[in-house]
Amino acid sequence: MNKMGTIIGFTFRNKVRTKSFMITTLIIVLLLSIGMNIPYMIKVFKGDDTASGTAGSAAVIGLVADSGNPAAELLKAYNPPAGIPKITLNSYAASDDPELQKALDDEKVQGYLSLGTASASGLQEVTYFSRDGKLKGEVQSYLQGALQQVNAQLIAGDKLTPEQISAMNTPVAIGNKQLSTTGEVEAEPSHPAINYVIVYVLLILFFMSIMMTGNMIAAEITSEKSSRIMEILITSASPLAQMFGKVIGIFLVGLTQIVIIAAAIAANLKLPHNATIMSDFDLNFSQFNIGLLTYGIILYILGYFLFALMYAAVGSIVSRTEDLGQAIMPIMMLGFAAFYIPLFSIASPDTLLVKVASFVPFTSPLTLLLRIGVGSIALWEIIVSLAILLVTTFFFGWLAAKIYRTGVLMYGKRPSIKEIRKAMKAYKI
Repeated sequence: MNKMGTIIGFTFRNKVRTKSFMITTLIIVLLLSIGMNIPYMIKVFKGDDTASGTAGSAAVIGLVADSGNPAAELLKAYNPPAGIPKITLNSYAASDDPELQKALDDEKVQGYLSLGTASASGLQEVTYFSRDGKLKGEVQSYLQGALQQVNAQLIAGDKLTPEQISAMNTPVAIGNKQLSTTGEVEAEPSHPAINYVIVYVLLILFFMSIMMTGNMIAAEITSEKSSRIMEILITSASPLAQMFGKVIGIFLVGLTQIVIIAAAIAANLKLPHNATIMSDFDLNFSQFNIGLLTYGIILYILGYFLFALMYAAVGSIVSRTEDLGQAIMPIMMLGFAAFYIPLFSIASPDTLLVKVASFVPFTSPLTLLLRIGVGSIALWEIIVSLAILLVTTFFFGWLAAKIYRTGVLMYGKRPSIKEIRKAMKAYKI
């Protein structure tokens, strides 16, 4: 056990310090950070955040109208619907007002709105002026809604209240119900939107971690074997301690990478300009089910060891690193199947394919996570699937140990299955 601990520590430190690990982790963190901040960067480059000369402040525009123009007061009193920021309107006497020109030069206002004659027939000659001649999206959305309501109030006069006019201009929401094949209304999904995001993120993280660390294990074992270092290592620690030491050590490497990526996501969410990103996408962390994360950790551990042990066994029977890619191809195909089935079924997690895949040990780690997170699954199905996965992992642990024990000392051409079986009979675990 002491030797296994030494191997675990050495493997972990050796892999974490490698350039490949550092560069890969850094690239993933940078891509995530760029992706999460793209909306803000677009606003900065477009200049949408310089509403009143200060990034992130409310937009400010000028308002030029004749004294006593009722439309000006109605426009100032307009309250936009939820989700549309209110724009500040500063009144000026005329378009050639020195204060207005100075505000435009200092970029304290984006532009100004000129209101023509207002009568019972509505607004006439409404024009927006700016230095670049453009009406930006945020300002345009606000002014269109505001002017539409002002126009309706001018035409309706005292016949309708402001609340009635506002209700007239509010779009009618259309509900959405799904019909089953029998014509009955399907039950509404019981899973909050945050679960879909968490499941999607975990699927990608787990797949990347399992595939990368699995290749790491196989490559390291084959490299040691091809350089004949394995012959020295065998004399200092048992093959069993070596194999499980490497598997556990690289497991900690993968876990470290996941923690770093999760910390990067959390740090980006804490940035001031991303404060509303969750509410913008209608996501609420208070609705997140902690049980999903618990099952996710269990499935990740079992799934990792199942695939890692297969990679270790295959790596031990390959004598040259050039032959490793071809040897591990079947395991990679299993990994891709385990990833793509739940990924393309996230919108329909209760299909027959997903249900069957959640009981197959090679695909169940990610497919079962999908069903728990956004599907409909009974407790007994979770227990049975986890039991099958656990038994399979232990079986492959035993099988990989026997293959590793015999494979690491078999050089030359890749041994056949018959030769491996014959050699395995001489070693009992």
